[in-house]
Amino acid sequence: MTVTSTNTLTPFNRVSRYLIRLGVATAVVAGVAGFAGAVQAPLAVVGQAHAASDAAQKIANHFSSVQTMAGEFVQFGPRGEQTGGKFFIQRPGKIRFNYEKPSAYRVVSDGKSVVISNSKLKTADLYPLSKTPLKLLLDEKIDLSGKKVQKVTEDPDLTTIVLADKSIFGNSRITMMFDPKTNDLRQWTITDAQGKDTTVMIFNVQNGVKIDPKFFEIDYRKVGEVNQVKNGRQ
Repeated sequence: MTVTSTNTLTPFNRVSRYLIRLGVATAVVAGVAGFAGAVQAPLAVVGQAHAASDAAQKIANHFSSVQTMAGEFVQFGPRGEQTGGKFFIQRPGKIRFNYEKPSAYRVVSDGKSVVISNSKLKTADLYPLSKTPLKLLLDEKIDLSGKKVQKVTEDPDLTTIVLADKSIFGNSRITMMFDPKTNDLRQWTITDAQGKDTTVMIFNVQNGVKIDPKFFEIDYRKVGEVNQVKNGRQ
């Protein structure tokens, strides 16, 4: 698969913890500190809170305008294990994570479903994208005006936006982090219903890349065959 960049390669100079979890998988997860809730603003600073929301929506709009992304990532597990590889995003709804060996995992979303495959164990777990917090990251537009917004925190070097939809994802949530100067996505956190997070760091990110559509295809027939074999062993 050839990825042709239309933008200049932009490596991140600052190491960022980039959290990715599908909210339904039992892949690597990690405990994350530093995402405690922001202190509720007193009435005297309501105007400042509104300004922060406007800034956050501007950032979200910028991210929504990026139709494709590609880059490298490092992912940390709950016991300090580390994996890495390359990721690809095509809005709306499509994502792919190719893990480097010795990890046998691969994650692909075709816009409707997410499949987590393990070539070593010969497993392929399939989930509806609409039932995972990952959908909020991959939507055509990130709208911060609704009840999905749990928290917006602005720091000099990071703007943090926490989204959740209890009616769909239960207690799972996604935390997205952006560079307030460039409006670029730097990290995201998906916390599962048990409160576990997965940590991923991204770098060498390219926006506006051309990605072969076949790269996000899911072979549902093969997934079905893998699960038939797996169920036959149980």
